[in-house]
Amino acid sequence: MEYILLVIIGLCSGIIGALIGLGGGVILVPATLFIGLTLGMIPDLTPQKVVGLSVVMMIATGLASTLSYMKSKTVDYKSGFIFFIGSGPGTILGAYINKGIDLPSFNLYFGILLIILAIILLIRDHIKPLQWFVKHGKKQTFIDSKDGKSYEYGYPIWFALFLNFMIGFASGLFGIGGGSMIVPAMIILFLFPPHVAIATSMFMVFLSSIVNSASHIYLGHVPWLYTIPVIPGAYIGAKLGAALNKRLKSNTLVILLRIILLLLGIRSIYEGLF
Repeated sequence: MEYILLVIIGLCSGIIGALIGLGGGVILVPATLFIGLTLGMIPDLTPQKVVGLSVVMMIATGLASTLSYMKSKTVDYKSGFIFFIGSGPGTILGAYINKGIDLPSFNLYFGILLIILAIILLIRDHIKPLQWFVKHGKKQTFIDSKDGKSYEYGYPIWFALFLNFMIGFASGLFGIGGGSMIVPAMIILFLFPPHVAIATSMFMVFLSSIVNSASHIYLGHVPWLYTIPVIPGAYIGAKLGAALNKRLKSNTLVILLRIILLLLGIRSIYEGLF
């Protein structure tokens, strides 16, 4: 039964992760902890194993999403590689620190992070995009093949590297993809067109997840018996999510995700404290 639930969790994580550019870890980690420990289906589960499972899953999510977005030509490969240069070392440091975290501490810190992410999703549409980073950074132009509109965006490379190092650290520590943090930053700070931000985010998630997974595999954090059922579900889900992204407005899903993250965050903090 637990394997069927893991496939379903992987599928849902892939769909939501690719649709909004999250990576899927914010769904998979709390859901797996719930069925594994709260419901007692995987009693030997630890925070380290859940994170290891999540980062390997994100390779499949990131790859499937990137392949889909490549066809629509919305991936900014240059920016993706620059962001990866910053996030890669961060994921290694996060994975190393993760090995010393017990379950109550993991629940507490992860819950705080989920609430922060929910707040970011809540306010991102109400914050005016900032011009400073574009004016003082490397400018780029994207021409939308659908409507022919031209978009100018940019960022100081030093700031992009620092920001993505911190995001990579959170990814390695908690098993999240980082897209939930970098996508709002790309849109608000760097003025990326939303569809380019999501596509580029998933490309960066794919690259970072390879390094992240290698770190957790080396540390012995990946429970392969439970990881293998998640991968096909996540891959198929990511393909579906990327396809839906081209057709649907994701506002409704973002609103639902804000509520889910807030509830999961509060529950995780409660379990960490009590």
